[in-house]
Order: sequence, then C-alpha cells, then structure tokens
Amino acid sequence: MRLRHLVFALAAFSLSGCGYNKIQELDEQTNQQKGNIETELMRRNDLIPNLVATVEEAASHERGTFTEVARARSGLDQSRQALANAVQGDAGTAEVSRANAAVTDNLRLYLNIAVEAYPQLQASGGFRDLQGQLAGIEEAVQNARRYYNAVVRDLNTAIMTFPANLLAGPMGFQPREFFEAAPAEREVPKVSF
Repeated sequence: MRLRHLVFALAAFSLSGCGYNKIQELDEQTNQQKGNIETELMRRNDLIPNLVATVEEAASHERGTFTEVARARSGLDQSRQALANAVQGDAGTAEVSRANAAVTDNLRLYLNIAVEAYPQLQASGGFRDLQGQLAGIEEAVQNARRYYNAVVRDLNTAIMTFPANLLAGPMGFQPREFFEAAPAEREVPKVSF
C-alpha cells in the first residue's frame, strides 16, 4: 500500500515538474479564448440583420439601387450562415477565420453600396448607433483574437520546451493554429458618422 502511494506521489511530482499542469492550463485557456472570439463574431452576425433592415427601409422607394443592395445582402446572408455553421460546428480556427473574412468583405460591400446610394442614412440616428455598435464589436474581436494568439503562443512554446515535450505528445497535446486575420480584415471597418 505504501509503495502505491509512493509511486502515485512520484508520478504526480514528475508530471507537475515536467509542465503537464501548465500545458493543461494553457490548453483550457486556448479553448476559452477561441470561444470568446466566436462569441464576438456571433454578436456581429446578430447585429447585421438590424443594419440590413435599416438600409432596406431607406432603399424601399428606389427599385434600381434596391436590386444592387439586395444582391449584396444575399452574399452577406450566405457568408453569415457559413460563419454560424463554422462556429457551431466546432470548426478549426482557419475555417472560422475564412468564414469571418467572407462576412467582413460582404459587409463592407453592402454598407458601401448602401451609404453611397443613400446619403440620408448617415443622418439616421439608428444607423449611426448600429455602426457604432459594429465598430465596438470589431474592436472586441480584435482584442479577443490578440489574447487567443498570445495563449496559443504560450501553449505551443510549453509543448515544444523540454522536459514538457516528453509528456505533451503522449498526453495528446498538439500545437494550435493562430487565428489569422485575412488581409482585408486587418483594418477596422471605416464607420463614418
């Protein structure tokens, strides 16, 4: 019985001494931060229908521009659904990043068409409020992405550093991908008031 306790104590000491606990902690933080990014992306996804409704209200009287706005909205709706599917389907960071880039590109196209066609939108308090919320969410996404990447850096370093690397592979820990932003997505959308 004493031998079993001694073996258990030795195993616990060696695991903690080799960085297992640190790797486990960083792995959990990485999962949590990926969830934070996905939450912010879904907040943005949920805001988009309000922007669309505001634009459509302004466009309802003008058939030609409305068609162009509707076409842009269709691309936006498709990319929003792809992002929602990627987030809910436990996709990897690369897939979520690609889906997010598509939403960003389509949202910019949609808003550019709407604002150019309907300058009176700029005067609408509701539209300005929605644009402000969108800018705030974009900033939150960038902050969440930065924190996630910092945790991934720490996790990947811990996994590759001796002596933790002796346990990391056999324990199933693998390096994580960084959450890369698409080139067009690296700027906060221009929001004019």
